[in-house]
Amino acid sequence: MDTGFDTIGNATVVCYDRGPVLATDPWLSGSAYFGSWILKHPIPEEQLAAIDACAYIWISHGHPDHLSSAALDKLVGKTVILPDHVGYRIRDSLAAKGHTVQVLPDREWVSLSDRIRVYCIADYNQDAVLLIDVNDRLLFNMNDAGDQGWAHSVRKVIRQYDTSFLLKGSGLADMANFYDEEGGFIEPVILPAGPFLANLADSFGVTHYIPFSSNHYNQRRDSAWAEKYSTSYEDYRIDFDSSKCRMLPPFIRYNCAEDTYVEIAVDTVCGRIVEPSEFGDDWSDPLSAEDRARLDRYFRSIAHLFDFLDFITFRVGGRDHHITFNRGKYHRGVTFEAPRNSLMTCVEHEIFDDMLIGNFMKTTLHGHWGHARLFPDFGPYVTKYADNGQAKSRQDLARYMEQYRRRAPLEFLVHRLEFHTKNLFRDYVSHDSRLYRVVRDLYHRHA
Repeated sequence: MDTGFDTIGNATVVCYDRGPVLATDPWLSGSAYFGSWILKHPIPEEQLAAIDACAYIWISHGHPDHLSSAALDKLVGKTVILPDHVGYRIRDSLAAKGHTVQVLPDREWVSLSDRIRVYCIADYNQDAVLLIDVNDRLLFNMNDAGDQGWAHSVRKVIRQYDTSFLLKGSGLADMANFYDEEGGFIEPVILPAGPFLANLADSFGVTHYIPFSSNHYNQRRDSAWAEKYSTSYEDYRIDFDSSKCRMLPPFIRYNCAEDTYVEIAVDTVCGRIVEPSEFGDDWSDPLSAEDRARLDRYFRSIAHLFDFLDFITFRVGGRDHHITFNRGKYHRGVTFEAPRNSLMTCVEHEIFDDMLIGNFMKTTLHGHWGHARLFPDFGPYVTKYADNGQAKSRQDLARYMEQYRRRAPLEFLVHRLEFHTKNLFRDYVSHDSRLYRVVRDLYHRHA
């Protein structure tokens, strides 16, 4: 193949120009999120060799199913290209480990070879999208990102191409292990993948859609419950109704010179249940006095929590540890029930999102949180702005947002207005109501 691409693994696309040039988000083997996730379809040897031969590796964001330290340790001698994320945590960490790192300028084309160039947009949620031009065919690698004010710019680029591909996943790949105050499990709401993805593809104006990302199996005994809610690639095809966009199989080799493709044969892991202890977690281990002090420092350093929360309770080893933000008030709080080892590892390394996404930690919400639960006033402020963006104080957070605003002022303003409007609607209109469903469907159809 002279020019083209392979889609493989979890969120990996390998791009070719007289040989392998670029691979994205290489999670090659092993598990993620303290053993909670494992690749459902392992990467074949041919694609592993192609990834190893690439000169460039692009990392979209810091989650371990996209930024795999074990994979990067094997891919020595490559240039790791990164989105221009404020805080530069990933850049600095990889550079300290000896990797060659290049930060891509935001919203500018960068050539990687004669017939491959890339256009990257980083957003304030510490996610990123990558537009890849391979011989005048456009790949829109959306991976796990949602529109944070960049959709208009992306649509303008897509309109310049006759052939374009959306790479995006669907299904349960986020925090969903919620319980009510009586101890009852709250069933996650999973939108049908087909209509959502067809509407998304049509809204961007792409000619093809390829299932991408969310390619994992939940294997820990304390997270295996989530497998019930997984979305198969067969589910993607149900009601994928578009007159403009064609859905392709998830694992393909596409020839950009001939506009043809063949499917890549993949195996499927035999699902097995793995004990948490294999990954260092014993649910009976209690917190030490030093652990409790470290938890206090970690969460109390995030200024926004004082504006929004009254308390956080950690239930570890059968004992509760309370962190208060507004003494004497208990109107809004959250209880996290978690094993000590993974919890304190996440606090030490400031990767609390790994606890949430792993879905073995049990979360109980107290008081009014709204339909979106931990979003937008807990999750992003802790995991995106504080952990990854290193913006903890009010002043740091203001500077953080201002740096993203400057990159596309009008788009940023419009997005933030839409963002606040949607959150108000979610807070005051029940998600079980007919009005909510109608507005939700209209939004996804015309977004």
